[in-house]
Amino acid sequence: MERTVVNNAFYRHFKGGIYKVLFCAQRAEDESIVVVYEPQYAKGTYWTRDLEEFLSEVDHEKYPNISQKYRFEKI
Repeated sequence: MERTVVNNAFYRHFKGGIYKVLFCAQRAEDESIVVVYEPQYAKGTYWTRDLEEFLSEVDHEKYPNISQKYRFEKI
């Protein structure tokens, strides 16, 4: 099953932070897709991350003590 991003949904980052995905947008420079999201611990600030990276799996070689499979998981 292919993973997707859901607008206005909450996600947990593998390091523990909670984020609200606002929407996906297209980057002007190369037309790639980015996810626009808001950290719930710092409301009013907005971050972007490439869609591919947002949906990627955690590098368990780099983070061996993390049990979460994906970088961001919908909660």
